[in-house]
Amino acid sequence: MNKRYWAGLVVLLVLVDSLATYWQNYHFPLDGDLVPTIFPAPWYSQVMHDPFGFSALFQQASYAGTNRFFAHASLTLYWKQMPRLLQAVGVSSISSLYAASALFTTLTQLLLLGALVAYIKLGVGDKERNSPTWWLAMALLFPLFQTAGFSEQMGITNWAITYTFFYAFPLVWVLLLFWPFYRAACQQRPMRLPAWQVALLLLLMPVVAFNSPICLAAVAVILFCIGLHWAWHVSRRWLQASRTFQWAMLTGPEWLSGQALSLLVILGLLVLYSLYIGQFNSENTHTHTLKELYKLLPQGIEKELDLQQGLPWLLWLLLLNCSLVLFVTPASRTRTKVLHALGWVALFGGLFLLLLPLGGYRPYRPFLVRGDSILPILLGLLFAYGLSTGFLLRELRLGLRVGYAVGIAWFSFLFVQADWPGPMIRNNACERWALEQLAESTEPVVYVSPSCPVLGWEPFYDYHQAELQGKMLQYWGVTSKPVFYQKR
Repeated sequence: MNKRYWAGLVVLLVLVDSLATYWQNYHFPLDGDLVPTIFPAPWYSQVMHDPFGFSALFQQASYAGTNRFFAHASLTLYWKQMPRLLQAVGVSSISSLYAASALFTTLTQLLLLGALVAYIKLGVGDKERNSPTWWLAMALLFPLFQTAGFSEQMGITNWAITYTFFYAFPLVWVLLLFWPFYRAACQQRPMRLPAWQVALLLLLMPVVAFNSPICLAAVAVILFCIGLHWAWHVSRRWLQASRTFQWAMLTGPEWLSGQALSLLVILGLLVLYSLYIGQFNSENTHTHTLKELYKLLPQGIEKELDLQQGLPWLLWLLLLNCSLVLFVTPASRTRTKVLHALGWVALFGGLFLLLLPLGGYRPYRPFLVRGDSILPILLGLLFAYGLSTGFLLRELRLGLRVGYAVGIAWFSFLFVQADWPGPMIRNNACERWALEQLAESTEPVVYVSPSCPVLGWEPFYDYHQAELQGKMLQYWGVTSKPVFYQKR
């Protein structure tokens, strides 16, 4: 097929998938953490006034979200502006809330898809701008982004928009931050950025370090893996130098220039500081010991794998890909790169899982492992799948390649079928109806259906509990004055 038509077909499929993603998210209800974070509630007010946790550092002050300022700030900025902007172009006040949620979720999914494709393309050494690698990787990956289907197990974005802001979206910044380092490593040449790019990286580092907890953990593991890579490289050269007495050879990998090392040290110090002030987060209250948390980890992994079929299918396919790359494809520089990348993804996943108990316990994640808590691992698996599958579709012998391509097409179809829009278990019909009641009511307190949480995780039993929600609805223009509500 002509490359232009192939690219057009992929763009069309991604567009259809994005529209389906938007439609699904447009019909999700708004979660219970949204308003307390935006307004903010009293327990979240201090983090907005102390972005870098200096009160925790100097006064040992304990408050919610000590090291998560930029997650709170991005959610607040977006939700205080976007619904009003949508209303300015003719969207109704109630619809603007769901449209704002769906737009952000769809955009986050597209950003992560594009970033993963760019990483895959560079990983195989493809320098052509409009190359088949780009479109092939995109075609392979977009079916695996699940909004319904297998979303409870391996959803990248979340039906709860607050979780998308705190988990998926910060990883866009992580991928952007490490892109220059990854590019230098793939091209095996010293990283030398112009001053303006260094300045942008330095500005981006606090955004990453004072953001999502999983974002912070992912960066810590990546830095540790880079340290291992440096140590392995130096030890190998030490062995060579000890035989030839050429001690000048004792340097790290070529791509880790002085500039790269300096930037990574600064990032590491920021991460360590953020981890320290994170200990003063008042939300980290639990009675579990670290030993008890590590005992929960194997159960969490088992329960997560048993939850749905999507993740086990992906893991089995990755094992098959590893075997084919290792034992069937001929030796080449690209093959070596692919195998190294698969090994690093496996190491990253294992180390990240070992860090989960250190993040504490949450009642809504009783066994630590859940789709949102392992999101960096899921992105790593998608990268490994796209990289290895694209490589095999180019390198396998013709007969084997045809059979493999049919299997991959079937695998993609299963994910598309699972996620295709249909009857939704979770929808906002009841919440919409309740919001219309609130908008039309002239009473200061409105009684809504007991089965209908409105901007809450559970229905409010006392209208005083909905005070922030009532004020937020007035701010969004849904009501003309604060209207409070409770279950009937």
